[in-house]
Amino acid sequence: MLYDFFDGVTFISTLFRIRNFRWVAVIAALGFISPAMAAPTRQTVPSHTVVPIAGLAPPLRLSMTDASTGKMVTAANFRGEVVMLYFGYTNCPDVCPDTLGKIHQIFLRLQKSSPEVAAKTVFLFVTVDPKRDGVALLHRYLALFDPHFVGLRGGPNALFRLTRRYRVVASVHPSTNPEKYQVVHSALVYVFGPHGNARFIIPDLGLNPKPDYAALVSRLQLLEQSKSKRGLLTALARFN
Repeated sequence: MLYDFFDGVTFISTLFRIRNFRWVAVIAALGFISPAMAAPTRQTVPSHTVVPIAGLAPPLRLSMTDASTGKMVTAANFRGEVVMLYFGYTNCPDVCPDTLGKIHQIFLRLQKSSPEVAAKTVFLFVTVDPKRDGVALLHRYLALFDPHFVGLRGGPNALFRLTRRYRVVASVHPSTNPEKYQVVHSALVYVFGPHGNARFIIPDLGLNPKPDYAALVSRLQLLEQSKSKRGLLTALARFN
């Protein structure tokens, strides 16, 4: 389902009420993306490079299985690295592969200009369809785009907690008919600093036909090199 601006505001404000109204402006402005319906909207996607969320989103926290090793990982495993977090699934027809291809391009440019920063930057792909996306399949799928991408898979409870924590829209509607098996998910890339604090969102990467790669690479370089400490608002966000 693809929400327009006003429908998004109504949906989110009803869901989170006044206590989380600060998220209404951020999420409603970014919109909600259904992979199956993404292609027709390419001409209307906003051209924002990033949307700052420092102090608005909680720090990185997760507990899931790493598809490359089969072992459980938490946010502590990625401390000291810039983390790019994305939610998708391997059967996604367009937005996910488009996003992954563009993230790969970002890494290529980052490795060329700042190999030391690239070595401290990680991309995490969380499947929102764990029933079909086993760890072996998830690992093979991501390797098609970049061998350094990390696939994460969790059970229903772990996935629910993570999507709820970052206000991610994700729902699966199974069907015996593969053509009617529907998965809806937000197409945002969350970016966290080396201390695990949320810094910004890349809202439209999979739909943007001409991403500003130079600007995105610059933002990642500054984020890693600054080694900024957690701010008060980000610390307080832990209590949300």
